[in-house]
Amino acid sequence: MADSKREIERKYEATDATRLPDLGRVAGVGSVAHEGVMELDAVYYDTEDLRLAAGNVTLRRRTGGSDAGWHLKLPVADGVRDEIRAPLSGHVPARLTALIRSRVLDAPVVPVVRLVSARDVHVLLGDDGAPLAELSVDEVRAERLSGGDHRTAAWTEIEAELADDGDPAFLDTVGRALEEAGIRPATAPSKLARALAETGSAPTRPREDEPRTAGDHVLGYVRRQAEAIVALDPAVRRGLPDSVHRMRVATRRLRSALRTYRRVLDREATRPLGTELKWLAGELGVDRDQEVLDARLRARLDALPRPLVIGPVRARLRLWSAAGRSGSRRRTTAVLDSARHLDLLRALEALLAAPPLLPGAAAAPGDELARAVRKDHRRLAGRVAHALEQTPGPERDAALHSARKAAKRARYAAEAARPALGKPAKKAAKRLKAVQSLLGDHQDGVVARGTLRALAVQAHAAGEPSFTWGLVYGREEAAAAATERELPGVWHRAHKARIRRARGH
Repeated sequence: MADSKREIERKYEATDATRLPDLGRVAGVGSVAHEGVMELDAVYYDTEDLRLAAGNVTLRRRTGGSDAGWHLKLPVADGVRDEIRAPLSGHVPARLTALIRSRVLDAPVVPVVRLVSARDVHVLLGDDGAPLAELSVDEVRAERLSGGDHRTAAWTEIEAELADDGDPAFLDTVGRALEEAGIRPATAPSKLARALAETGSAPTRPREDEPRTAGDHVLGYVRRQAEAIVALDPAVRRGLPDSVHRMRVATRRLRSALRTYRRVLDREATRPLGTELKWLAGELGVDRDQEVLDARLRARLDALPRPLVIGPVRARLRLWSAAGRSGSRRRTTAVLDSARHLDLLRALEALLAAPPLLPGAAAAPGDELARAVRKDHRRLAGRVAHALEQTPGPERDAALHSARKAAKRARYAAEAARPALGKPAKKAAKRLKAVQSLLGDHQDGVVARGTLRALAVQAHAAGEPSFTWGLVYGREEAAAAATERELPGVWHRAHKARIRRARGH
């Protein structure tokens, strides 16, 4: 069984001459418990080309101390990582292997560095005796285990780690006390990063030069979405809140960029990847769409006066929701474990390693990106106009749904172009998002009405009153009509904010 812990810490440089300040005088500290020195022996695992380290991910097997075992650390933000632990064993635990699969693919992980540390631990306690943070002075000896060169390095560092559920601002207070004593923040983000740098080669990361051409901007956007898909894979496997939605959005943004910027990236070469991105977004959407619909129906019921909720409507909704979501988590994990998904990740790597650039990639971003954004905006304008021409009913619903897809693509195009086009692209993306949200709510209502009708039929067949389901259906119809009345105004504001052709072009 693996468990996890949110780790918030700061690291500082130290030398043999470094002296800790009086920690008992740090604001908020009531007392300091010196727990003595412990010996820690950790072997870090990675691929031969250091794929985990390149993503600021660490995997280690450690003995000594109170938390001996396997530790996988995944980045959350600067100075914040999630540590997933598993008991000691002779091989990498299966769950941890799954959590690194999106980065290592099918490359084996091998021992790359061994760190042996003498850790002198001080626990900072509040006035009530509750732990606030742990401050340790670590004397580290590093040995390179991979690459045939067993070089070594040694250094001393200070680490301040926040206690569980502690206030991160307390680490700022500790940091000020250390810096006033002449102790400076560490330049390396982790022990492993420093060990790799001092015992041989560190992982190579893509250079992020200032983007100059349209191709630079498009590839930068594509790379960010691809990195998000890889980074969110373990979060989805762990069931973290909003992770499925964020991964699905990154997938859609990437697919949209490949379609929009076809004068930059060869669409014939990227079309197979686009097909696979559509597949992944669809698979991720099964659980997400059910979750959104469930929340919508619950909110509609909650908004009804109690006398109008007749019969076991909430119980029936719970049964429907449970049936719809049964096995969805297992299905999502199976998708991420599939050979098809791994092939998609390999295709993303290949695209970034050798992008199929067209002549448009060398163009000035202000010209090429603006042209693509305007084209997507024109497509959206045509679909909105077509939808508004339809009479209310299924045909208009379908046309509005088509317009929603075009609004999403136009918005993503503007977002991708924002670094190059600046404020006009930012304003356009904001207004397009409003159109997308309005049309998205309309489509959610269309789906909800279909579900409400099915629930009413089920209730009637079971001898239950169907009055409440019909009432909610009617409210959904009224909400859809209000949305359709609101659309022309929202669209007008978005159309005014479109990216215009520069004079002289």
